[in-house]
Amino acid sequence: MSETIGFLLNDTARMYRRAFNARVRDSGITALQWRMITYLRRNEGIRQGPLAEVLEVEPITLSRMVDRLVEAGLVERRADPTDRRAWLLHLTPRTDALLEGIRPTVDRLAEEATEGLSAAERDQLTALVERVRANLSRRICQKDQKETA
Repeated sequence: MSETIGFLLNDTARMYRRAFNARVRDSGITALQWRMITYLRRNEGIRQGPLAEVLEVEPITLSRMVDRLVEAGLVERRADPTDRRAWLLHLTPRTDALLEGIRPTVDRLAEEATEGLSAAERDQLTALVERVRANLSRRICQKDQKETA
């Protein structure tokens, strides 16, 4: 029996997270924290609520994650000038050093995960998975719009 694309992607992501966590354990961050830092790097100054939605975690879960990263000196909360109840999240300069230190491990994991694939096949795989993600993202956004209308 052939597995569905959803099963394969989910199972592969689970295995990737496990391998990532095992390799960067000494750094003090997890795969989910790495994802959060990556999103923060792309969306510096995002509020916690929208970041929780993107990461698909409960706001309280994100708040605890942010607390740990603040304590580690990797993230800082800044007051939102437009809403005194909200916080904007920013990476600290210390995060750059952490990311640079972990980058070789992340690159090696990616190499191992795509072992046996040519450079063209790796590029194609990335493009195809990005297209699947875009398709799902579009449908999720359309569904959310219909539900709020």
